[in-house]
Amino acid sequence: MDINYELYKVFYHVAVTLSFSEASKQLFISQSAVSQSIKVLEKKLNQTLFIRSTKKVQLTPEGEILLKHIEPAMNLIKRGENQLLEANTLNGGQLRIGASDTICRYYLVPFFREFHLKYPNVHIKVANQTSIACAKMLENGQVDFIITNYPNSSLSNVQSIRSLREFSDVFVANPEHFPLGGRKIGLQELQTYPILMLDRKSTTSEFLHHMFQKNQLDLVPEIELTSNDLLIDLARIGLGIAFVPDFCIPKDDKELFVLDLEETLPKRQIVVAHNENLPISQAAKQFMEMLR
Repeated sequence: MDINYELYKVFYHVAVTLSFSEASKQLFISQSAVSQSIKVLEKKLNQTLFIRSTKKVQLTPEGEILLKHIEPAMNLIKRGENQLLEANTLNGGQLRIGASDTICRYYLVPFFREFHLKYPNVHIKVANQTSIACAKMLENGQVDFIITNYPNSSLSNVQSIRSLREFSDVFVANPEHFPLGGRKIGLQELQTYPILMLDRKSTTSEFLHHMFQKNQLDLVPEIELTSNDLLIDLARIGLGIAFVPDFCIPKDDKELFVLDLEETLPKRQIVVAHNENLPISQAAKQFMEMLR
């Protein structure tokens, strides 16, 4: 049944106030326009909704039934409007971010704290995925923006990318199990040792495989995981040589040392990216600005 939403809106105000004149004041239209709208709605529904008299207005049983359905719908619409208004004023709404566990823990936590202190009514929702999976979420509009390692093969179609910081990737090992300190070691020699690294779905894996291929070498890792912290733990107990971002390594860790490579690995970046084709909330704008 094709009935204009405005007719239900007029019905709702008359039904709640039980007054045509009061409804006209709330809707900023004339009383005759209210009366005419009710007549049109009753004709379309083929039901009498109100009992009119000179002293008062009452709902018919049919009107009571309709109100039971219209009232929650009107309340939902009001709530949606309020949430949108709150989101624009940073008094509510939701911030949707895509980022890996590593970036959340070692980079974003201070920003989460600062943002929450300034805008406590904005809900922060973080989707923890690999940087490659985050790029897919951005493309599908599942998040407002992502914080990701770069280069990232899945960001080829995204233009709005801003660098936040540079970092280096390093090989770390336990000095007792791998006494390789005090000299340089090349990627070819590293092939003879057990390599611990992130799995193939990560930008870090893409990067290291590319470095080995560039030097015409095959990379066959001993262990592939989804957590840099776990890789560091395994390197600490001597299970292998872990390849991790330098900002993950604890300072003054006596159970780990950084290998001195013959080859110079290019630095990578942490970037923020958003989809220009989708609208972005005020909360997302403020958080990205805070990252500067």
